[in-house]
Amino acid sequence: MPAPRKPNIVLVFSDQHRGQDLGVAGNAQVQTPNLDRLAAEGLYLPNTFSNCPVCCPARAVLLTGKYPHRAGLRINDQRIPIEQASLATELNALGYVTGFVGKWHLDGAIREPGFVPRERRLGFQWWAANECRHAYFDTWYFRDDPEPIPMGQYETLEWTDAALEFIRGHKVSPFCLLVGYGPPHDPYVAPPEYMERYPSEEVKLRPNFVHGTQMGPGGREVTAANISGYYAAITCIDDQVGRIMRALDEEGIADDTLFIFTSDHGDMLGSNGYILKRKPHEESIRVPGIFRWPNAIRPGRTKDAIFSWVDLMPTLLSLSGAPVPAGVQGQDLSSVLLDPADDGPESAYLTIYMPYPTKVEGGWRGVRTKRNTYARYEDRPWVLFDNQDDPYQRTNLVEDVAAVNLRDELEALTRDWMEKTGDSWDYNVPKTTTLHLNPAEEHAAMIAAAYRECGRRMP
Repeated sequence: MPAPRKPNIVLVFSDQHRGQDLGVAGNAQVQTPNLDRLAAEGLYLPNTFSNCPVCCPARAVLLTGKYPHRAGLRINDQRIPIEQASLATELNALGYVTGFVGKWHLDGAIREPGFVPRERRLGFQWWAANECRHAYFDTWYFRDDPEPIPMGQYETLEWTDAALEFIRGHKVSPFCLLVGYGPPHDPYVAPPEYMERYPSEEVKLRPNFVHGTQMGPGGREVTAANISGYYAAITCIDDQVGRIMRALDEEGIADDTLFIFTSDHGDMLGSNGYILKRKPHEESIRVPGIFRWPNAIRPGRTKDAIFSWVDLMPTLLSLSGAPVPAGVQGQDLSSVLLDPADDGPESAYLTIYMPYPTKVEGGWRGVRTKRNTYARYEDRPWVLFDNQDDPYQRTNLVEDVAAVNLRDELEALTRDWMEKTGDSWDYNVPKTTTLHLNPAEEHAAMIAAAYRECGRRMP
């Protein structure tokens, strides 16, 4: 059936939330009843992937529909070029009211205090945000002037308060609201009532968890305590999603609203001996993908179609009746959402442009098909996994002689993607650049304070 015109759009994205950690994804430990209901009332796409699994480039991909090398932001803490079309600028032209709430992380190296002037907001009209500060119990945000507004509660709750303010103030107009939560990004903390739900001694580790994995060179080991805090933060987010769902119901606009839940990238958390993001492994690239629109999307479906972040912007524009601007590289996958017979693209293109001291030796490129993952550095292949026979990616087939034909096929697909997107190894950054505002000592103190606030000793 043809899609109704101009739905409201609510796009909620958490930070560093791997797609495996939802009830609907099969993780019975983590409590996500609201997200599970959102999926039951809409479409669940478990093969949703982050094209560049790190914070700033992923957000640039989301808002521009371009890969990082074309969006002008390839690594964390660069400032995004503002002379380009964005999701907000195109919806503004269609008569939408556009709002952004939460962690922005597109305005450059100086994260704090974190005020983003109106002219650098990529067109968003309504604003309650900061640049980036993962001190979830001790932070602030900004509206339209540089006077910080202290948060009196855990960050996720405050962002939801602002989101509800926007929804209730703009219910008579078509609107697009993005809500970017900071958690469950490390430090893995949440209010005490959530932390208490996940005793670390009861947490079951993933089968590919490697004991002794360090949180960076010379750092502490990743433990079940980290994962219990991660789950606690996710459950807190789930409660906030429930608040937004109730608000849409109360205002009588739920049926007219396309509600999306996703994340910018995942978190390895000790799987296969890795931490954090920037890896081609499933825990890093796979993110939640839930789409509910009662007026147009048939509910109660799970579909294995591949959907990646670069496709969100053109898909949302198409569903809203807006033309997709020239230069956008993502695909309009609205038919994947609306037509049960559309199986979507054959693969997603994956990129990272620089080394990082968490076992990422350099920039890499790769692809994720419905069955396989392949990635290579400039000078050699890195990983090849059969995700059907080896879902936890414990066997790297990249040097397996029996897999040479498959490797060659995926190598050719990767090179095709590089050519099609205008990518080149010349876009790689040769060495790690530290752009954080906070000195190491201040950052460590900030994390320790967060653990004190949640009532748990730092692992």
